[in-house]
Amino acid sequence: MKILLLAINSKYIHSNPAVYALKAYAMDKCGDNCVDIEIAEYTINHRVDEIVRGTYARKADVLMISTYIWNVEYVKAVINDLNKICPEVPIWLGGPEATYSADKLMAEYRCIKGIMIGEGEQVFCALSEAYKAMEDSESCTNHIVDEKPAGKEHVCDKDSFFKNIKGIIMRTADGEIVQNICPDPLDMDELPFAYENLEPFKNRIIYYESSRGCPFGCSYCLSSVEKTLRFRSLDKVFAELKHFMDNKVEQVKFVDRTFNAKHDRTMAILRFLKENDNGITNFHFEIAADLLNDEEMELMSTLRPGLIQLEIGVQSTNPKTLHAINRTANMEKLRRNVLKIYEKRNIHQHLDLIAGLPYEDIASFRLSFKDVYELKPDQLQLGFLKVLSGTQMDNESKDYGIIYSKRAPYEVLRTDWLSYEDVLCLKDIEEMVEIYYNSGQFRYSIKLLEEYFENPFDLYKALADFYNKSGLSDKAHARMDRYTILLQFYDRLLDDTHAGDSDEVKITRSHIFKQALLFDLYLRDNLKSRPIFASEIKADKELVRAFFMREEAEYRYLSRELYGEYNSKQLAKMTHIESYDYNPYTNAQEDIYILFDYKVRDALNHEARVVILKESELSDGSN
Repeated sequence: MKILLLAINSKYIHSNPAVYALKAYAMDKCGDNCVDIEIAEYTINHRVDEIVRGTYARKADVLMISTYIWNVEYVKAVINDLNKICPEVPIWLGGPEATYSADKLMAEYRCIKGIMIGEGEQVFCALSEAYKAMEDSESCTNHIVDEKPAGKEHVCDKDSFFKNIKGIIMRTADGEIVQNICPDPLDMDELPFAYENLEPFKNRIIYYESSRGCPFGCSYCLSSVEKTLRFRSLDKVFAELKHFMDNKVEQVKFVDRTFNAKHDRTMAILRFLKENDNGITNFHFEIAADLLNDEEMELMSTLRPGLIQLEIGVQSTNPKTLHAINRTANMEKLRRNVLKIYEKRNIHQHLDLIAGLPYEDIASFRLSFKDVYELKPDQLQLGFLKVLSGTQMDNESKDYGIIYSKRAPYEVLRTDWLSYEDVLCLKDIEEMVEIYYNSGQFRYSIKLLEEYFENPFDLYKALADFYNKSGLSDKAHARMDRYTILLQFYDRLLDDTHAGDSDEVKITRSHIFKQALLFDLYLRDNLKSRPIFASEIKADKELVRAFFMREEAEYRYLSRELYGEYNSKQLAKMTHIESYDYNPYTNAQEDIYILFDYKVRDALNHEARVVILKESELSDGSN
């Protein structure tokens, strides 16, 4: 008997913690008597026929699929095709999308044998035991349920093996839909550790769970449906986190809905991470920033840059909107804490906004965007309301005139405050924010552009309008193209805002902007060839050659530890020196040289270390 647990992830670097947790729990409880459990992971970038072919090749006796809003359409297509190929294989679904759409899925897809509701470990374990018992039963050697029996008197009552399993909705042999009550929530300490073998997770993100449930009741979130908040014992958490660090896992993402819900626990975990820091592993937490207290803030300020990163759901700064969605955040404290964390520059902060919430029109969202942008997040996620089955928002959507797609991910189309045209406008702005802000590749160029706009929202809207009017929106662009487009946008902006200025003034401004673009480029990459917009100002080759010869001997500006084995020619190739008549840090015009050191990078944004040099420092090393 083989059960196949199928996961279809959104990206290759993601892993599916659910299927590994189900397998670990069943093997722990059943021991040697456990059925053969195999895991198969694909992504939504695979073609459906690839997933079908790979699943069929595994010759499973039972198929169970982890179902979410990002993969449910793929799941539907896969089970349709698989059922045609091997109708004898029972198909079970689990996961939040199956749980809260169970009745609809069971009615629409008769190929589904059943659905595991809610928390899956106990349910899956009971199902695997039932299929094992069915296989072993002398009175029922055939484990396949016939949906259309030729004669009921000749059909073994295989459904009896499932009748006492809590937490399932099942289709019986005669087509009846039966729903059993759900089991009590699990004690988190009963869950075995699913990551003893880290080989399947090489070069992928580890998702780790130290608690379940959420203390808040946000109306759009499925986590608010579960009213219990449960924690895994700290001794278990510490041992498991140590396992990740000992194995130098690159990133561990806590899936806890609010990591800092309990102060003493938050402090204990942060202290443990600090004391056992391996210099490599990064830990990602979702937090409520307004709950952070001074003790937590002080501890976080002492952590290695890059040890942790924070995701903070702001969603909106409109008080009426926040009240409507049951958000009780102290916005002033949130602002203060986020800015204080930013000052230390040791923690990456990812702030979220949601478009399409009640009482939020374009004008209101514009203000929310400005409020969050001014907090200087490393990433600003502009998301769109998804109306999920089972949430309060689903029940209240008609009250707010929220119209949303009936296809996953059930995204908002319009509301009483946002037209569909407004939604499309925000979609275009979202793309510009992703390209020109969240990528981190245009930091200094964007700073210059911000000076032309009262609200940064207007900058990204103007960029989106430029893309649309120039026919650029529907084309694929190489990274270097994005720089050229931004220069074209800036030149157009100059024409519009400085129409009365002389050509000489415009040329000077454009020249400065080109240098900012070039600075942004070299911060990330040691370019093999200069871009077409690069300044005509080039570093004197003889000066640069003399500089690196002196560095080989003295190492005044580069680390001997990192570069000591290389000669001057190699140093020149591994780093870069560029000549500027503009200082991007001070925004002032001055003649300088900039040394880009690519072996030393910022832990948060991966920018190269920068050394500002005067010509005298380049020529003879004197200050």
